[in-house]
Amino acid sequence: MSQQHNPAIEAPDPRRWLSLAILLLALFMNLIDVTIVNVALPSMRDNLGASDTQIEWVVAAYVLAFALGLLPFGRLGDIVGRTRMFLLGVTGFTLASALCGLSGSIEMLIFARVLQGIGGAMMTPQVLAIATVTFPPHERGKAFSLFGLASGLAAVCGPILGGLLIDAHLFGLDWQPIFLVNIPVGLVALIAGWKLIPSLPGHPGLRNDYVGILLFGAGIVSIVFAIVEGQPLGWPLWIFALMAAGAILLAAFVWWQRRRAEAGLSQLLNYDLMRNRDYVFGAFVMTVYASGIPGMFMVISLLLQAGFDFTPLQSGLTNTPFSIGVLVASLIAGRFAHNFLRSRLAAAGGMLAVGILWLHFVIASSTETIIPSSFLVPLLIAGIGLGTGFSALFQLVLRNVPPRDAGAGSGALQAFQQIGGALGVALVGQIFFAQLGTNMAAGAERHIAFAGAAALALWYQVAAFALVMGLAFFFRAPNPSSETRATAPALEV
Repeated sequence: MSQQHNPAIEAPDPRRWLSLAILLLALFMNLIDVTIVNVALPSMRDNLGASDTQIEWVVAAYVLAFALGLLPFGRLGDIVGRTRMFLLGVTGFTLASALCGLSGSIEMLIFARVLQGIGGAMMTPQVLAIATVTFPPHERGKAFSLFGLASGLAAVCGPILGGLLIDAHLFGLDWQPIFLVNIPVGLVALIAGWKLIPSLPGHPGLRNDYVGILLFGAGIVSIVFAIVEGQPLGWPLWIFALMAAGAILLAAFVWWQRRRAEAGLSQLLNYDLMRNRDYVFGAFVMTVYASGIPGMFMVISLLLQAGFDFTPLQSGLTNTPFSIGVLVASLIAGRFAHNFLRSRLAAAGGMLAVGILWLHFVIASSTETIIPSSFLVPLLIAGIGLGTGFSALFQLVLRNVPPRDAGAGSGALQAFQQIGGALGVALVGQIFFAQLGTNMAAGAERHIAFAGAAALALWYQVAAFALVMGLAFFFRAPNPSSETRATAPALEV
């Protein structure tokens, strides 16, 4: 980078706070879409005549496309310019939201969800990068704190807004408004962003690793596809062959990254990170940690609405204590900075395991009805656990990463977070729908069949978070020089 005098560094852009508002609006639109869809799944299932597997793909397709796009689009933003890539992402996300709302079949909806995930992956990596270069160092802490607040508010508002929009039957529509509402928001973000966000030039000399993108994407998709489709197809031999092919592709990806590193070329996932045992261990823990929640709320929404005849709004309100717990814990977690990280992660895993185990027994004992207040305390405990653990986990993983790899390490860790979510949806969905089919075939009443399937599926979350609690103390003690760089990447959660 040129060291020439740059007045922009000395005089921050006067529009930076307006720019931040636009970035937060786009981020909020993307984050709220993750939670709002869960409330609508039963309505989509009935309205579009979707199968159990197709309902899984409505969630998994978005998460998977988003996960696989984070790294390559993050690098592409460096090449063509972050503001340009952000605006392209907002455009793509808005158009894909319109396509979701206009979908007349489940197949079209799943395809549109893939496009939505791609749009989200285009704009999300640029948000923090734009804020970093727009704000002077002394203002970044205040600016970055608003990202955590936006994430927490999206988690709280999503289920409630989804329920309100579906129950309102706007213009005679059912689930469609949860996507169509993104159109005016996206247009505002696009027009205001084009006028107010500073134009940040790219670096055309940089190169993206397209072979790495292909190998990594094909490997992950092969494994997730095999898990989602295996049970309804009866686990034929080719499903296991597909899993094996996915593992081979991921091994080839590692080899390719090593080859590019030896040649001095850019890598999709920095090979030095793959040689960093602390980082690899942390990425595994992140994958397990992030696998627990998306599948759980898919199951709970289906349980409440399809099993116990809750309206979408009642379902969203029932889930709200979890989101409030996440918001409260996220706001408090910043006060701990980089202290007690292992203990905080262990406590988070314990709270999640205890809260979900409590929820398991509440659901298992339900026969004719579910009292929403019985979900309040266990979901609140679990939400506090999730909000407590994410910031601690990001800091634990990244604190022993060399400063030169901090950006790549943070971006890759977010990708593992999303991949964990996709795998969790696939695994929990298989447990739930397989048991539901068994219960129905055995002649169980609808309430009991759904309750039994959901209670069984929740054991995965209990086991996953109990494992995280145990693994927390296997993280090595930090290097003293690494403490100061541990906090910033966690703001991207």
